Amino acid sequence: MTGPGPVVRPVGEHALLVELTGTAEVTALYGWLRRRQAAGELPPVEEIVPAARTVLLDGVADPGALTRVLRTARPDPVSAAAGPLVEVPTVYDGADLAEVARLWGVSPEAAVRIHTEPEYVVAFCGFAPGFGYVTGLPARYGVPRRATPRSSVPAGSVALAGPYTGVYPHPSPGGWQLLGRTALPLWDTARTPPALLTPGTRLRFTPLRGNTA
Repeated sequence: MTGPGPVVRPVGEHALLVELTGTAEVTALYGWLRRRQAAGELPPVEEIVPAARTVLLDGVADPGALTRVLRTARPDPVSAAAGPLVEVPTVYDGADLAEVARLWGVSPEAAVRIHTEPEYVVAFCGFAPGFGYVTGLPARYGVPRRATPRSSVPAGSVALAGPYTGVYPHPSPGGWQLLGRTALPLWDTARTPPALLTPGTRLRFTPLRGNTA
């Protein structure tokens, strides 16, 4: 993050909203804040919640002090992703794999190689409990949502929409392009936290064959 500092707006008496230009800047700032917090270098804050273009800081004890810190923040996007690495074993047999390959101008086999090559990071969560908006695919591979959403997408479906990859943690309606499926449990109330994918988590999608997922 270069240039002038981010825009910081008060939200009530004990929260601040940081407005940024895009998801990459959000991911960089979120990682920077969590590292400062872990090192005891951040004024007290209870929650740090990233979104597509904003970061909300809630439960802020001293909004003025934290605002001054935020306005001097210049996090490096290259070093933003420092979270744990999760391997996502995936069977690439999704209903939209051929269509995604066509949009990319490659074969389905090449589309799988493209999708499994990057290391990804969860930028933010939303839509449903445990659903992470995952970045890392080069911008040229962004694809549109389906013109007609499906009434039900199975849990574990690995999908694309715009610049994001996502894994559906529960059966739900959805309009993302389905690449494949994983048996990895994304949401488990017996786990702390219940969501496997939280902001800052790094991901690798690994291809499996047949019904071994």
